[in-house]
Amino acid sequence: MLVSAKEMLEKARDGKYAVGQFNINNLEWTKSILQVAEEMKSPVILGVSEGAGKYMTGFKTVAAMVKAMDEEMKISVPVALHLDHGTYEGCYKCIKAGFTSIMFDGSHYPIDENIDKTRELVKISQAMGLSIEAEVGSIGGEEDGVIGMGECADPNECKQVADLGVTMLAAGIGNIHGKYPANWKGLSFETLAAIKEKVGDMPLVLHGGTGIPADMIKKAISLGVAKINVNTECQLSFQEATRKYIEAGKDLEGKGFDPRKLLAPGAEAIKQTVREKIELFGSANKA
Repeated sequence: MLVSAKEMLEKARDGKYAVGQFNINNLEWTKSILQVAEEMKSPVILGVSEGAGKYMTGFKTVAAMVKAMDEEMKISVPVALHLDHGTYEGCYKCIKAGFTSIMFDGSHYPIDENIDKTRELVKISQAMGLSIEAEVGSIGGEEDGVIGMGECADPNECKQVADLGVTMLAAGIGNIHGKYPANWKGLSFETLAAIKEKVGDMPLVLHGGTGIPADMIKKAISLGVAKINVNTECQLSFQEATRKYIEAGKDLEGKGFDPRKLLAPGAEAIKQTVREKIELFGSANKA
């Protein structure tokens, strides 16, 4: 069932586990994630970047697909449809399209402008019963053409944004989108603890969940992280399984070229990745 992310994240915060946000890119991604969430009785957040939304012809198409699949598959667990790293304009488009949750990434603006735009979107989201995520301090790496240096967030700025009434807060703590380099210094738990002290019970969000060691994930959850984003790992799983299928010549056997067969190994690989993450995050049987 499609809902805002507010209740599921508050439960995660109180229960010391995290809800996974798994980004979707097409029907196979969406179907695979929903199947595993239902199978494991886990709440789940479907993340949609602006680039993925454009690829799927627009946010209205995405919202219609997710709503229909949720009904057709008889999904009983809570599902939030969430804009990931949204622009100011993108947030309004997703609100109109029927998303149940949005993220406004104002981290590249001066803090005062970030606060002003976030405040406006908070009012609209609250009036419509949507959850809203804000960001302070950029996430390292590149996503949809947005490049961040990965600087750690200022805990005082985090408090300013949290006080606006956002549902959840993404704060840079040395995390990175995409693959982590060999010389990555790891998460700054000192920064995370300082942010937690300032924002209190605010559910925190860890972007760049792909490649972070399990012990760091668990420590982050213990310090207030209630939502963890995963995208690259599903893409890599899908790519590897699809490559093996083609290199083994399976696409040349019988009707192996049928896209339903060609994409099946990749879809199964996504399912396995999502299962592993749900187990690690501790959200299984928490729906």
